[in-house]
Amino acid sequence: MPVPKRKRSKARRDSRFANKGLKPRQIATCPQCKSAIAPHQLCKECGHYKGVKVLTTKVERLVKRAELNQAKKAHQAESAETTDSEAR
Repeated sequence: MPVPKRKRSKARRDSRFANKGLKPRQIATCPQCKSAIAPHQLCKECGHYKGVKVLTTKVERLVKRAELNQAKKAHQAESAETTDSEAR
């Protein structure tokens, strides 16, 4: 019958039971958008924490960037028209 060659240390022995105390994380819902979040964390979907907007979300940044690009293109087209009319 096989016999261990060396004594197993207390750290190795006790590490088997180190994760027994872990419990599943609680899940809360965001009061604004009703998505699942961890408690005491801000919502990554809508950017609210305790009813206050504290973060701009990725979608909001994309919408704002699109509006700025549209305004920039309109301004460039307008300035191109004025330079054409001045050249005549």
